[in-house]
Amino acid sequence: MRIVLVHPNYHSGGAEIAGSWPPAWVAYLAGHLKDAGFDDIHFIDAMTDDLDDEEIARRLADLSPDVVGCTAITPSIYKAEEILKIALRTCPNAVRVLGGIHATFMYKQVLSEAPWVDVIVRGEGEEIFLNLIRAIDVGRWPADRHAIKGLAFRDGDQIIATQAAPTVKDLDAINPDWDLLEWKKYTYVPLGVRVAIPNMARGCPFTCSFCSQWKFWRDYRVRNPVAVVDEIERLVRDHDVGFFILADEEPTINRKKFIQFCEELIARDLPDKVKWGINTRVTDIMRDKELLPLYRKAGLVHVSLGTEAAAQLKLDRFNKETKVAENKEAIRLLREADIFVEAQFIVGLDNETEETLEETYRMAWEWQPDLANWAMYTPWPFTPLFQEIRDQVEVFDFSKYNFVTPIMKPKALTRGELLNGVMKNYRRFYMQKALFHYPWRGTGFRRRYLLGCLKAFLKAGFARTFYDLGKAGYWGPQSKDKVHFDFDETRTIAEAQMEDWEAAADRAARAAERRDAVRAQTKARAEERAAARRLAAAKACGGGDQQMEESLVEPVLRS
Repeated sequence: MRIVLVHPNYHSGGAEIAGSWPPAWVAYLAGHLKDAGFDDIHFIDAMTDDLDDEEIARRLADLSPDVVGCTAITPSIYKAEEILKIALRTCPNAVRVLGGIHATFMYKQVLSEAPWVDVIVRGEGEEIFLNLIRAIDVGRWPADRHAIKGLAFRDGDQIIATQAAPTVKDLDAINPDWDLLEWKKYTYVPLGVRVAIPNMARGCPFTCSFCSQWKFWRDYRVRNPVAVVDEIERLVRDHDVGFFILADEEPTINRKKFIQFCEELIARDLPDKVKWGINTRVTDIMRDKELLPLYRKAGLVHVSLGTEAAAQLKLDRFNKETKVAENKEAIRLLREADIFVEAQFIVGLDNETEETLEETYRMAWEWQPDLANWAMYTPWPFTPLFQEIRDQVEVFDFSKYNFVTPIMKPKALTRGELLNGVMKNYRRFYMQKALFHYPWRGTGFRRRYLLGCLKAFLKAGFARTFYDLGKAGYWGPQSKDKVHFDFDETRTIAEAQMEDWEAAADRAARAAERRDAVRAQTKARAEERAAARRLAAAKACGGGDQQMEESLVEPVLRS
């Protein structure tokens, strides 16, 4: 059986300015399939190769697959849907499969707007996709689809979701097939080396209101650090990888295993061959300040910190357990450990003003991270925060949900003014860094890395791919009133998805009512116990067991 996996051709001018990223999902899915005996697997990286629909159609026709699989995050969902529509036209007998975080939670929306999608894999894909492939292979598709956990599909006029599948408990049992990728295509621009995105853990124990990852992965699981280093060693040896980024949400959460990971890298002399970066929390840096030299010795050179916002008000809204002062201190600690630090700010909430944008710039400059990013607040449609502010959301064109397009419009700013304020922060920060810091701070690797980062920014800026500026028609402050984001206003929430949201809201409301009822009941019982204790204390003098007369009890209970 022939399986073709396709990565959709979506670009937004965000993280991709630092390089072309290898789609790790392909390696992990393909590796698990091959271990089960399905080895006729092909991959089309439409994003990295920038393939148009005609070329995708030609390649699918040439391969003539039995299954076409595609994944999507929210901004790439329409591109993924279109790929499967192309598959319907070019290889109509192939089963068309869609996975990824957006389809997992928005399956009713997807199946309503793209009925040509045969089936959606909901959640962690390796086991679910394998079970689906097995059913197809023995001719039990679609007859057995209701029995396979973790799927969603159309059955006549109905949209069906089967029981959720359990998460993968033994992550070390998944052997990614990195050989499927053409590694010469994947370069980390700041260093000019090949880049990989291996996985050490899945999930997150925290529940930030703007994030969806903890919902998708459900439970937090960590691999054996030795196995992870085995994988990295193979990437370095077999594919000449010189930089990797751990795909984990917060790899330092499990302090013990992260230390083991670092020690294993050092024991094998890998830091001389490969450098790496992570995302993590300010609180973890504060916790591990004594260990930062060890992390640096292990090859950790880049830490992206979720400082998120300069105003404490915003931090509180995001359920972040950090303080502004801690953000500043964490950045200082990383810089002293010779680890490049990138501060991430979220902008564009409803209370954003020119003054708050200026405040984030002043804080960024005062804190002196090596890099700073201002990301547009993007309310993922399946997060708790989205449910809270749904009435404020005006744009349902998910292709623009990319952290660079202002989905939300602040009360005091137009979207063009918001974009201009963010660009003003970028211009000032990196102009000063380029003139007074990067060329003169440090020597050797530090200088080379910082100048490489500057090169990435300049390259994207001149090409006008940074922040999608070319598509938006932004040319500087003079164009802020003429910026056009070209939202597809025909995009709306499907009735089936809206019903699902409303049902979820009803369930949440009922759960809140139950919690309130339990609290009230608990309080009432506590009051009853207190009254009973007072009654017991009001026994006859001398500590006897004789009860007070009934006529005297009521005043005691009222006291």
